[in-house]
Amino acid sequence: MQISTNQSISPVTTEINKEGNLSIGGCDLVGLAKKYETPLYVLDETTLRSICKDYKEAFSPYKNVNMMYASKALCTIATSAILAEEGFGFDVVSAGEIYTVYNAGVDMKKVLFNGNNKSVSEINLALELGVGRFSVDNFLELALLNELAKSKNKIAEILLRITPGIECHTHEYIQTGHLDSKFGFDLTQIDDAVSLILDEYSNLKLKGLHAHIGSQIFETKVYHDEIEILVKELARLDEKFGLQLDEINIGGGLGVKYTDKDCPPSTYEIAGIIIESLNNSVKKYGIDFPTLFIEPGRSIISTSGVTLYTIGSSKQVPNGKKYFAIDGGMADNARPSMYQAEYTASVANKPDAEISQCVTIAGRFCESGDVLIQNIKLPNLEEGDILCVYNTGAYNYSMASNYNRVQKPAMVLVNNSQSDIIIERETLDDLISHDRIPDRLKK
Repeated sequence: MQISTNQSISPVTTEINKEGNLSIGGCDLVGLAKKYETPLYVLDETTLRSICKDYKEAFSPYKNVNMMYASKALCTIATSAILAEEGFGFDVVSAGEIYTVYNAGVDMKKVLFNGNNKSVSEINLALELGVGRFSVDNFLELALLNELAKSKNKIAEILLRITPGIECHTHEYIQTGHLDSKFGFDLTQIDDAVSLILDEYSNLKLKGLHAHIGSQIFETKVYHDEIEILVKELARLDEKFGLQLDEINIGGGLGVKYTDKDCPPSTYEIAGIIIESLNNSVKKYGIDFPTLFIEPGRSIISTSGVTLYTIGSSKQVPNGKKYFAIDGGMADNARPSMYQAEYTASVANKPDAEISQCVTIAGRFCESGDVLIQNIKLPNLEEGDILCVYNTGAYNYSMASNYNRVQKPAMVLVNNSQSDIIIERETLDDLISHDRIPDRLKK
């Protein structure tokens, strides 16, 4: 089976350079840390484009495919521009993501607006900027979207998001397709929703169905089950309502390799299963081949990203763990404290050094749970060493906070030995730029 980029822990351009340091995109990581300071998010353009090409090649046997990048994984103007160049559309979930892709010059007809509680202002923005699809999550949104579209004399093309009742084996917080979920219409509610669209909501045009079964998925059978349910529903709705719906959105969720014990399927394996399942289900239920929407996020962006930290203080617990602290932690990578996520790391300034100890990498923030990596085997560490944590492209910057009033890191894009800032490091003035003090408190 052909491998794909999501099955690699490190970016595809990772190497040890002639100075003996780790290099990504032809850029010395120690040099990047010195030039831009740490913590520093580093994104490899070659790796990002590589996984895009993997997806397009893997799904090329199916003639009607729309690749939609799940922006929540990482949304910046630069990454949006690259993904648009690679032919991707965008799954967005907020006004901020809509505005970001719009300012990246994205064709807004290739944007789908998802989310379980869209606000009036967000829907209005999406309508004004010409977002191509709305994935409608509930009855309130149906009524609200119809009302707002009517006020603008527009027809909003929609998918109904459903919960297919599939529970994948991933962290409970990132399961979204099981029955007890905050997302989507239950299968028993679909007919009522369709009746409302046909009888009352004349400014909505139903195009198909949308389901998303979770994130960091390693199983393959779940995609077969999901497609079976969606195609069966298209056939049933056509027979009952004469709709001839021709779109299904199966979401994303393909996993990545954070550690050696992770074995995610390749894009090629997943594509083969999805295409085979579509062929079988379409034949079984007697419908035309629908347009397929797929929404990879983590598997598109994660492997291309690393985060650089500087080693600071250390502590040996008597008869216990050896801790080394870094200059970042849970505010720039919330996943270990939220999901018990695990990571792999190297020492960028001595990647070839002998592995000599098992240590725990602790963050700098005022929480006992701010531990980035438990029990990792590394060379002898010293203050000032540069730690490179792999596979941090997804959900690290997008979930970052200013906890402890610490500034968010910068992000650089590397390619062909060139580095470019794509997100500026926050300054202290940035931190207080939105603070206001009432006149009555001023001295």
